[in-house]
Amino acid sequence: MTTTDVTGWETAVLDGGPASGLHMKVSGRPRVIQVTYPCRIEGAPPGVRADGVHVYRRDYGVTDEPLRYGFDIASP
Repeated sequence: MTTTDVTGWETAVLDGGPASGLHMKVSGRPRVIQVTYPCRIEGAPPGVRADGVHVYRRDYGVTDEPLRYGFDIASP
C-alpha cells in the first residue's frame, strides 16, 4: 500500500506524550515513530540496558509540513 509519493526529508513534530513538541526530519513519511528513553537498572550484569518505548502514529489529515505524529497511549 502506497500512502504517498513524497520523497526526501520533511519536518515532523510529535504531539502529546513524553516527547511532545519534538521536531525531527523524516524520510518517506513513516506511519510510526518510536521514541525510547533509557531506564535506570539496579544490579544488572554488564551490558544489560532497558529502554521505555513510546509510539507516535502519523496523523494522515496533515499533508503539509510539519507532519504531525500523535502519541499512542495504547502502544506497544
